[in-house]
Amino acid sequence: MRLSRFFIDRPIFAAVIAVIITIIGAIAYFFLPVSQYPEVVPPTVTVSATYPGASAETVAETVASPIEQEINGVENMLYQSSQSTGDGRVVITVTFKQGTDLDAAQVLVQNRVAIAEPRLPQEVQRLGVVTKKTSPDFLLIVNLISPDKSLDRAYISNYAQTRIKDRLARLEGVGDVQLFGSRDLSMRIWIDPRRAASLGLTAGDIVTALRQQNVQVAAGTLGQPPAGNAAFQLNVETQGRFTDPAQFGKVVIRTDAQGRQVRVSDVARVELGAEDYGTSAYLGDKDSVIIPVFQMPGTNALAAAEGIKAEMEVLAKEFPKGLEYRIVYNPTEFIQKSIDEVVKTLVEAVILVVLVIIVFLQKWRAAIIPVLAIPVSLIGTFAVLAGLGYSLNNLSLFGLVLAIGIVVDDAIVVVENVERNLEHGMSPLEAARTSMDEVGAALIAIVLVLCAVFVPTLFISGMSGAFYQQFAITISAATIISLVLSLTLSPAMSALLLKPRETLAEDAPRWRQLVERAGNAFNRGFERFSAGYAALTARLVRQPKKMMAAYAGLIALTAGALVWTPTGFIPAQDQGYFFTIIQLPPGSSTARTDAVMKKVAERMLPIPGISNTVMLSGFDGASETRNVSSAAAYWVLDDFEDRAKKGQSIDALMEEARKRTADITEARLMLAKPPLIRGIGSAGGYRMMVQDRDGKGSKALEQAAYSVIGPANQTPGLFFVYTFFETNTPRIFADIDRDKAQMLGLPPERVFETLQVYLGSAFVNDFNLLGRTYRVTAQADEPFRRTPADIANLQTRSDYG
Repeated sequence: MRLSRFFIDRPIFAAVIAVIITIIGAIAYFFLPVSQYPEVVPPTVTVSATYPGASAETVAETVASPIEQEINGVENMLYQSSQSTGDGRVVITVTFKQGTDLDAAQVLVQNRVAIAEPRLPQEVQRLGVVTKKTSPDFLLIVNLISPDKSLDRAYISNYAQTRIKDRLARLEGVGDVQLFGSRDLSMRIWIDPRRAASLGLTAGDIVTALRQQNVQVAAGTLGQPPAGNAAFQLNVETQGRFTDPAQFGKVVIRTDAQGRQVRVSDVARVELGAEDYGTSAYLGDKDSVIIPVFQMPGTNALAAAEGIKAEMEVLAKEFPKGLEYRIVYNPTEFIQKSIDEVVKTLVEAVILVVLVIIVFLQKWRAAIIPVLAIPVSLIGTFAVLAGLGYSLNNLSLFGLVLAIGIVVDDAIVVVENVERNLEHGMSPLEAARTSMDEVGAALIAIVLVLCAVFVPTLFISGMSGAFYQQFAITISAATIISLVLSLTLSPAMSALLLKPRETLAEDAPRWRQLVERAGNAFNRGFERFSAGYAALTARLVRQPKKMMAAYAGLIALTAGALVWTPTGFIPAQDQGYFFTIIQLPPGSSTARTDAVMKKVAERMLPIPGISNTVMLSGFDGASETRNVSSAAAYWVLDDFEDRAKKGQSIDALMEEARKRTADITEARLMLAKPPLIRGIGSAGGYRMMVQDRDGKGSKALEQAAYSVIGPANQTPGLFFVYTFFETNTPRIFADIDRDKAQMLGLPPERVFETLQVYLGSAFVNDFNLLGRTYRVTAQADEPFRRTPADIANLQTRSDYG
């Protein structure tokens, strides 16, 4: 082969090509993101909004629907879904095709949301609609606790907001940082409706006064040109936004003709409280504020997790006394162990292949040629993966494991043929040239056949195709690089290193003689085995009917095994944790949810094999949305090796947990393993949607869902088919007699405003504190919104006084 002759005559050139491949691959290795599996989760953008005091149906109809109508059909969108909750929140998730530029998708969605915003309720517009890229799952969770209970949840959450969250968000590989169970600061105006009514004030009067007086003012400048010969230019400042409760309490709501004033403090209690009291978090049995950190898509999960750990160690040095942090829930630990096991397998495979080469070739000169082909081919493959934007994951590493046996074949073929020609009396240079003329075309054909096996995997559509593309590319790239080496480096090295076999001298070192004897013994044994195999084959080919019958039987057994073997996307794995979804009856309070969650923890934490738990009250783990009557608990298990010795598998621990919580009747409990691929679903298994395409309403939709669940739970292979969709949430209907209200000179919107402010809450505007901006929120004080009778006691003012 002319190409190989060129490199045989120029061995340095061949070596330089191999060195360049190795260097480029080694550099690319350090830029490859590391993950458990290839990036198969479709990119998503979320749109979130809040309508304080609104029911789930109201939010769905007045907020979710207008936004969904505008977003529908955005470029490269696959589908969209929304979750509306009873606390006035909605989250719309827009899923895009695999490979879509997430930044461009966010801009497109934001543009559509901007079109829908004028149609949204005024309160929703005032609070804002947030559009952002979302990560598929937690990278890890940081828990902040006060072991001695000297710091309350409000202090911890605001410390996390001001001193920790922004620092973590700036780290490489971090996509988003949130707080859960926090008590973000808010100026709470707790109104006394009776006192306000006695003074002739409405809820709107109070909110309007606050909005008018708590404003940021740009007061201007004195001496600004043109100003003649002014010696100074001075900025004018005045009290704009207030900063403490006393200032808000002094806001004048009304002044009468005699100069008497009614202030906010006369009708309300003002305090620096929390924006939200509906969620809580716990680490074990301790109050906690959790900081879930999300990965930026396409980045190195392991490096990002290590960066977070290092940053938290630095931040911990500045913590106030009584504040500590724990990182208990860290899925990247499983990823690291999984990658380590594959790397271990890769090293073992390399060692075994090298030993086999040495045992069969029995010459270090002959063995070094195929041995060198292994690292060059594998390292060079990293450059291909980086160039295509792939990652280093279980699939690509597994491809490298399989490729080890393939990449040495080409080099072995070259070496064996050169050895054969040397035995025929040729010189090393002549033997190398002749060998490549003989096997060069065969080497190319071998590689093309192997690529023909793996390359079609690239054309598989859907998630399966995206999942296995990197596997096919890895093997094909390594095989092609090994072909390049077998046509360039291997023949050049063969011409330089290989020599005709020489008889071992009698005075050779003792170890050489022992190696020679061992090699000869192995050769004699292998020749006897080969002769026996040839004889057996010769006898069997004379009995074609029996052999064809045996062949047909093997095919039948294989087909039967294929039918009987369970199928699945990827095998289930023990990821070191499982979780519990706790669902109380609709309308349950936060206090009831907390109590049940703590009861579950008391039963499950003592189970041997469970090391700790992260619990979220007010969080629906199934839909991953907020819900005051739901909770989720993530149970972190002991190290896998320790549990394996004690027989504490994840299935056994989950079964024990079910037994210990079976008598808890206050809530429905669902124990589930995490999804096999992070970001696809909230648990293992699959999800099915039931749609109301005819507009029959929520009740009909619920009935349709349960008509599917019943038969599904009776289907073999399915277990605990469930839905937490509820339409029987307790509610109170306030029937407003609009005709009578008009007769009394009472516009209905004033009634609605009173209900919303007192029972829901009203976002007034913002105030500044500690260099940040927080919300001012007005609402009726707690004693005035407990029972249905409190609704009838609310008063407002008619146009007649």
